[in-house]
Amino acid sequence: MRRSTSLLSLILLGAGVFLLVLTQLLAWYVEPRAKRTPTDVNSTTVFEGKGSYFDTEAVTTVDDKTITITRRVLGDVAAGERSGHAVWDVSTQIDTPKTLPLEDPRRSLQWTTERWVTDRRTNLPVHCCEEQPEFEGEAYLKFPFDVEKRAYAWWDSTRGGTVPLKFDGSTEIDGHEGYRFTGTVEATKTGTRQVPGVLVGRPKSGQVLAEEWYSNAGIELIVEPRTGRIMNALIAPTKTLRAPGSKKDAVTLLSSKRLEFTEATRREQVNLASEDAGRLKLLGETVPLVGGIVGGLLAAAGAVLVIRGRRQPEHSESDENGLSNGSNLSPANVAGTSRGNQH
Repeated sequence: MRRSTSLLSLILLGAGVFLLVLTQLLAWYVEPRAKRTPTDVNSTTVFEGKGSYFDTEAVTTVDDKTITITRRVLGDVAAGERSGHAVWDVSTQIDTPKTLPLEDPRRSLQWTTERWVTDRRTNLPVHCCEEQPEFEGEAYLKFPFDVEKRAYAWWDSTRGGTVPLKFDGSTEIDGHEGYRFTGTVEATKTGTRQVPGVLVGRPKSGQVLAEEWYSNAGIELIVEPRTGRIMNALIAPTKTLRAPGSKKDAVTLLSSKRLEFTEATRREQVNLASEDAGRLKLLGETVPLVGGIVGGLLAAAGAVLVIRGRRQPEHSESDENGLSNGSNLSPANVAGTSRGNQH
């Protein structure tokens, strides 16, 4: 008997090995490289809620008014490609019912611009590319990929420093699971501002350098675990003025017990998080698992066929001659042979 390898067995074995290699490539090479902060980001998030603010026209603090915070993030793609980092220009404006319709950040209650640079893989700050201001921490507009159930150092631009946010359990938002992180900011001096002394209880002082103070009674961020995208955010900021050296607030510049993502912003962030997480799961889990199972089965089937082969009988030349001679034994020849034997 001799062995022969069929074309089918080679195809099965080759396809199985190819799938096994491909799935490992996706799991160990492609998927980790897909976990990169984008450089071409272009997004707008909006907070909204009721609160108080200082009305410069009325020269007093007005209460129970709608406050809107609009944050626009635009990636500097050219700078990102040159540096290999994520370079984002961030514009944040705080508007009142009077300034919001103007659609001009220069006329808003407060407008700040920043330039953030982060490592695309780790999300850690990178101090280059005209970063402004210099910042620290682990989490900013997003958390790192593969969020852990632990405390994170979150950068608070108003405070000008990091705030520890503790892991506060899992929750579901619009049908998508997220990790909740919470924290607070104690009253902190953030700068000074020249104002009339009468405004802070110093009528005889003319102009004074009043102290700006900031606190936040409650920060709550709901983060998508796989991507680090913030799906919902809630803050409760308070900004006040104090007379130089005073321990008491004299003027409330801004205060709200609850500023939260609008429904439209929350829905968009959840959808984006779901799509991004789905792609990462497909590359890192689903395709490698299914591909590994199918590839293993195909490779095993092909290997079995190769080992077993197809058995076929082997014919010797003498056997073939014998069959040929035997075919010449006609009845007449047999009879002639018999007669010759009788003589």
